[in-house]
Parts: sequence; C-alpha cells; structure tokens
Amino acid sequence: MLVAAAICPSPPLLARELTGADPVVPELRQACADAVTAVLFSEPSVVALVGTATQARRWDSASEVDLSAFAPPLRAVRPGAAADGPPGPPGPPGPPLSLGLAGRLADQAGYRGRRVLYSVAEDLTPDDCRGLGASLAGMDERVALIAMADGSARRSLTAPGYLDRRSVPFDAGVEQVIRSGDLDGLLRIDARLARELMATGRPVWQVLAGAAHGRTAAVQVHYRADPFGVFYLVASLSLAASAETR
Repeated sequence: MLVAAAICPSPPLLARELTGADPVVPELRQACADAVTAVLFSEPSVVALVGTATQARRWDSASEVDLSAFAPPLRAVRPGAAADGPPGPPGPPGPPLSLGLAGRLADQAGYRGRRVLYSVAEDLTPDDCRGLGASLAGMDERVALIAMADGSARRSLTAPGYLDRRSVPFDAGVEQVIRSGDLDGLLRIDARLARELMATGRPVWQVLAGAAHGRTAAVQVHYRADPFGVFYLVASLSLAASAETR
C-alpha cells in the first residue's frame, strides 16, 4: 500500500557534477531533498522510483546513471578500473537520468533499504500508467514513491520549446489537482496536450494516481517555479492507512 510519495522534477542541474561548487537554483535542490526526506519519515519497506524515459521497463536497482551525455568530460569508472587508468569493458546500460537523480535523492536522504526502479514512456496510456501504479502500491504494506515529473517546457520565449500560452493553465491545473490531494484527477490529463507542451511528467503523475488507489493525500508543496521556462513542482504527499478521504 502506498503510504507516502514525493514529486520532484528531473533537470540535470540536480546533479552536482554538472554545476560545480556553485549550485544552480539551490532552492530547487533543497526542496527536492526536503520532499524526499519527508517521505522517508513514513518508514517505507520499499521505495519505488519512477521517471520518464524512451521506454517503459524495470531497471537494476544497483545501476548508476551515466552523466557523460550531459558533460562529456565526465567518464564513468567501470568496475575493476582505476580512477586514473583506462576504462574497463562497457557494462550494462545505466538507468535514465530521471531515475538516476531519484536514486541520488534517496541516497542523500540516508535511505539504504529496498528500492525498485521503473521508467515509463511518454506514449504510455493512462490505463497502463494506472495499472503500473497499482502494481507498485501492491508490492508491500508500506510503499513510498519518488515520482520524477517535469511540467511544461514552453512557458517563456527562451524555454526549450519556445512559448506556448497554454502552458500556464495546463501546469496550474496539474498543480491544483496535486494540492487537492485527490490524485484521480491526474488520470484525466490530456496526453496529447501534454506532449505538445513538452510536459514529460504526464505518465509519471498518472502512475502516482494509480498507486494512490483513489485515496486522498495530505500534501505539502515545497517549490513551484519555472526557471528556464520549464515548470517544476516539488511536493511531498502522505496517505492515511485507511481508504477514507478527507
């Protein structure tokens, strides 16, 4: 049963290796850390990490994300290779950035327990997302979810997708549903509109809705802003042990 969840975005700037000693948008990093820490107070027996990628699949919980695609000078050291020596043989592919960042947030919060990693593709249907969420919630009696979900990326002239005036009301609608704690509303997000607005978090939000099983959550929003023209929402959610709603 799902007992708690954190919603965080997955921009590369959350990885310290990519920004150096002077962090970019430090308040976003702190908000993500606070949200994940709050979720771990629920003492989950397993934490599910869910993020968007090009394919829907489960990943090895021990795999490490490769940041070299975002900073070519970075080189992942393969097992058995010295840090200053030649790289070892290629290993299995690491998880997508969204899951790698989720894992780092869990590590930084001190979580050392069982975790499972699932990526969801942007074309996954709401029904499939709901089914995956229900499956994750059913893994154990105390399940926590870290949902890595970005809002629209078309909120300004300098945004990755340029300006689309539909972005602001779209993001406001998603935020309103999350703040209400009635997450079933996330299943009604227009998938086509989400794609047009480059809101890659749509399937992840819907996995979260499926995991909540129609129950109502108590919600704390830690951050909401659109630096770089992309909407980021950070929140922690706590779900009561019963199916009663507020």
